[in-house]
Amino acid sequence: MTNPSDPGLSVIVSERRRLTNLAYRLLGSLADAEDVVQETCARWYAMSPPQREAVDSPGAWLTTVASRICLDQLGSARVRRERYVGEWIPEPLPDRTEWISGRPGAVDPADRVTLDESVDMAFLVVLEAMTPAERVAFILHDVFRYPFPEVAEIVGRTPAACRQLATSARRRIRAARPDPVSAARRAGLVRAFKQAWEARDVDALIGLLAPDATATGDGGGLVTAALHPVEGAEHVARFFADRPAAAPGLALVERTVNGQPGLVAQRDGVTVSVMAFHVTGNRIDHIWAVLNPEKLHPWTAG
Repeated sequence: MTNPSDPGLSVIVSERRRLTNLAYRLLGSLADAEDVVQETCARWYAMSPPQREAVDSPGAWLTTVASRICLDQLGSARVRRERYVGEWIPEPLPDRTEWISGRPGAVDPADRVTLDESVDMAFLVVLEAMTPAERVAFILHDVFRYPFPEVAEIVGRTPAACRQLATSARRRIRAARPDPVSAARRAGLVRAFKQAWEARDVDALIGLLAPDATATGDGGGLVTAALHPVEGAEHVARFFADRPAAAPGLALVERTVNGQPGLVAQRDGVTVSVMAFHVTGNRIDHIWAVLNPEKLHPWTAG
């Protein structure tokens, strides 16, 4: 219920989902994105009523503030991730129909993050390699369709500079995703990988992987995970075949991960790992496995 004495409240309520979507794409973490939205709202209410009434476009104000908070966090995140144990992978998200939350009063999944190609794990990983300004300029312009003059005000650069940043980012994205692959093809390869993994069939696994395939794990130092990426089809195949995927109590389930076919490993019904896949042609060329329990809250009740 909105407060008629605060016309900005209805805007905040209506903008919350978009702000969460924006912040998740910028930060790669739902928890951090929700913190950004909370901080943005706090700054809105830190202003006096006359100051809020003087804001011509509360929605634009909220977006600007949230983007700048994200820009600051991206700079400090690089420092934090240098101290991170092992590889850092963006937080995986389930399909909206499979969202689990044990928190009282949690926001409905449909009001969280829209799962489109801009949250594909491969897309988010490429974003991680960009500079903070490049990432913000690209997401604001190419994903959220903000004109460059408005992007420039947020990033603190000229419109021409922001245009160059977005162009550079676009080039990176195209290089990382040369050929679109249908969801059906991805799903078929992921299913075949699951079956070969359960059977511990090294040859079958090798046949599904690109010669230069890479597997990256993220345990965050909280659970056991490879500290460095495993590279090469045979090494990746043997790495998975040697892991206890088919052990009693551990089940592999096909799930949607960031809008694409993926796998979830569960023990006694509790998710212990979420795997996202990237496919080029007819082979899997990258696997990202998130085991860090702090990144699996949307998948696990409690």
